Amino acid sequence: MKTLTVTAARQNLGVWLKKTLQGEDIGVMIDGAIVAFRPVKVYSEDYAALEYGASPDELDKFAEAANKELDSDRKARRLNPFSGTLKNGKGSIEKST
Repeated sequence: MKTLTVTAARQNLGVWLKKTLQGEDIGVMIDGAIVAFRPVKVYSEDYAALEYGASPDELDKFAEAANKELDSDRKARRLNPFSGTLKNGKGSIEKST
């Protein structure tokens, strides 16, 4: 395992994270302990439950309410297709390609 100080890890964090994704063991020494970098998989079906503590029933109610609101906005023609440009009060932000 490659062990780094916090300062060394911070200076080239992107490099160390890429090496971790390539299978290299990287750790950072802090307060006498080593904290290892590990890739993790995030599963969208349990993300809300893990991140926000939302129950399946709460997620179903949210999805139902969001779909109802979208349907209402579609019927009232309040939705516009995305043109690739976001407009705000200070001009526009171009879509990156």
